[in-house]
Amino acid sequence: MNTRLKTNPEIQTESLTTRVAFHPFPAGMNRTPLTLLTDCAVARHFNTGQTILLEGEFANGFYLIETGKVALESEAGFGESIFIQTIGAGDLLGWSWMFPPYVWQFTARAVEPTSALFFYAETLREYCEKHHSLGYELLKRISAVMVKRLQAAHDQMLALYSKPRVA
Repeated sequence: MNTRLKTNPEIQTESLTTRVAFHPFPAGMNRTPLTLLTDCAVARHFNTGQTILLEGEFANGFYLIETGKVALESEAGFGESIFIQTIGAGDLLGWSWMFPPYVWQFTARAVEPTSALFFYAETLREYCEKHHSLGYELLKRISAVMVKRLQAAHDQMLALYSKPRVA
């Protein structure tokens, strides 16, 4: 997979440490948790239409979106998907890595070229066990994202089922 960022040359020149530190998700983290988080990071790029996460598959980490847009969907059954939400720069993608059985709860696809920082879950979970301050900081931030995603899924479900049915 090509990990070079193509959409914003200015991002390419920044160090990984700087890119993690200036993303909105870890804003306000102390130096030690931020250093541990950065240790698990790699840059990724996705082309338009590329699947990033697939609902039901093993959740091996999470992404911090730097540029681009990503559509979140959920399986509705019978091979259909329900649109949940579009996320973009400054957002977190993927919280399933933190909770057993570590399976993605949504499918995510790049709606446009997207650059992101990916964080490896296995190493990050080990760091969280050893450094509870990191685990606590991540849990606080991820919980807020979970509430927003679940509310978006709830809103989409209500919209779907409130449409008049054709007899």
